Amino acid sequence: MTATPLVNPDNQQLSSPKWRLTPGYIEDSGSDVESVHILLGRFLTDRDSADPLPEKELFSPDGKFEWGYAQPLEKTIASESDLNFLAQRPNLFRNAITIIEPWEHVGNNDLGEEVRASKNVAFMAQKIADCDSILFPVWSTGTLDLEKVVPIISSSMAVVLEGGHPSVHNADEWTQPNCSRDDMFALVEKLLLSRSPRSAPAIFICVSHQLAAECHIRLLRKAIKAVLDTKTLKRDEGGEALASLKAACEKIKSVGENLKIEKRDGRIVAQGWNDDNFAVVLNEEKEVGDRVLLPYKTPKQHNSSIPIELLNTHEVMADELEGVIDNTILRYENDINIAMFHSDEVNEEAILFANWAYMALHNAIVPHRYTVAASPLSWLLQMPYAVEILASTEANGEILTECSCTCINYKDFETKKIRRSFTCQFHPELLSDLRDIGKRSAPSYAELKQSDGMRLLARLLYEGMQE
Repeated sequence: MTATPLVNPDNQQLSSPKWRLTPGYIEDSGSDVESVHILLGRFLTDRDSADPLPEKELFSPDGKFEWGYAQPLEKTIASESDLNFLAQRPNLFRNAITIIEPWEHVGNNDLGEEVRASKNVAFMAQKIADCDSILFPVWSTGTLDLEKVVPIISSSMAVVLEGGHPSVHNADEWTQPNCSRDDMFALVEKLLLSRSPRSAPAIFICVSHQLAAECHIRLLRKAIKAVLDTKTLKRDEGGEALASLKAACEKIKSVGENLKIEKRDGRIVAQGWNDDNFAVVLNEEKEVGDRVLLPYKTPKQHNSSIPIELLNTHEVMADELEGVIDNTILRYENDINIAMFHSDEVNEEAILFANWAYMALHNAIVPHRYTVAASPLSWLLQMPYAVEILASTEANGEILTECSCTCINYKDFETKKIRRSFTCQFHPELLSDLRDIGKRSAPSYAELKQSDGMRLLARLLYEGMQE
């Protein structure tokens, strides 16, 4: 049985009543969270096993694979009414992944094609695990009501934030009238604060990896200001809790204001956490095409200007917490080649600082968490516990992007359990030709199993769904 195009005579985008109301597309019996997780695990077991799902064409009969044109890509949030329709059907979003597009494409490849990489994520999820995808193209719709949007998408199986063409450090490049750079910052900050024991993991790709880095610094600045502006906390006997928090925040502020960002050639590109280039800056050279992914190595103090406590904190945290990327490299795969497609990079120093600051703030809260939980500062309990740099990219024996992938860790104050979200500068969803599915032929299950990037994306989904 093949898909039938679901467009009206004027070729307008589908409306929500055309959505499938039963999760799953390939298997007649449908799919759910458990079946998706099992099939992701089956995909990751080896590189040569047969597809456990029945063969079913995902392209439409006229050869298209486009959002809003035909099943299985009919689920697009194109308006407030679509969001309301979805809100009334939790079975749909709880058994699907949500894909957010900050821009209409992630860039142009060597063929001059605009690459809409979100379709690759949707194809991979459907092909290997019969997992539906819901598209939220914020560049077109705007971010809508975040108080409504974020609880819905955070209740899906996973949230994938795609890449985009503009630079995070240049507001002038965010020219879509419905979604400004500030709108994206507000959405990403809200998502960073929404990772709870019952929420979806988030995977931030390319420009969204950069947005997450910038939002780490923005959240920390907001947190420090909120604490330092607080005069008293109720039920804080003797002011001990507030004094402890303020001491930690004063130190974080001091380090943040004085930390410089230095590139490999010795250039100082930012001075202090208020600098527009503190978190993200133009890379030394543009990275396009396959790159080797290597486990990140924290710099040695004798050849680095980064404060030693930032370096040591990252080393201790990395030893304490299990990483997905390094375990993937060491335990499951050989060399990992992934597709790079970017001109900007996240600064290594900014993430080492964010990791140290998050941990310092978390540790300062721990002995006073009951006081904080019953105060206007309670939102601080939702902040990440740590940010680990997991991998760097290498070409011709030289590290090109130090911070190519991070793991955002959240530590429950009571159970001590860890939840994770991930960010990738690279595009795991793109094959080596850097084309979106729809412009290129549909890859087979066997081809997807051979792709390092697709396997890595599947593993991030698989690991994150367990938490």
